[in-house]
Amino acid sequence: MNFVSMDFETANGSRSSACSLALVLVRDSQIVDNFYTLINPQEYFSPRNIQIHHIRPQDVADAPTFDQVWPHIQSLFDNSHLVAAHNASFDNSVLKNTLTNYGIMAPKYLTIDTLRTSRKFFPQFPNHKLNTVSEALNIDLKNHHNALADSVACAEILIKTEQEFGTEQIKKMVKLTS
Repeated sequence: MNFVSMDFETANGSRSSACSLALVLVRDSQIVDNFYTLINPQEYFSPRNIQIHHIRPQDVADAPTFDQVWPHIQSLFDNSHLVAAHNASFDNSVLKNTLTNYGIMAPKYLTIDTLRTSRKFFPQFPNHKLNTVSEALNIDLKNHHNALADSVACAEILIKTEQEFGTEQIKKMVKLTS
């Protein structure tokens, strides 16, 4: 299975306040590359979000803005790539709203949500939060709420789900972003 897993962290409750992004490239069901960057959201940081991900305004002061990051990653967001995220509605919305904030048209791409796949294929889990699913599948999630750690865990969840249930079952859960 070939896909890209994605995870954003945000500075505050706004879906256009991306402050970090990670992408993990999977080819033939193997993680082959990754990308991580801090992002200067040019917005305030809420104490609650800082408490969750530990990214502070001073950490992103010299980081690129998202419109500077986008040209380097936009080729991964087209109909030829599947993009996975755990709670994909959040990450897809952050991408769309952040792009819109910079006047960039959001692309349409294929997406799959490992929160939804986990609920379908592993209904016996006590809940389907990223850390719970990771633990249940013996995935080492060392730094939860670090975008790269979360993106790797998402990739590994989808890989393990594919190994256990097959690609055809997973493909039934792929959607096109709106």
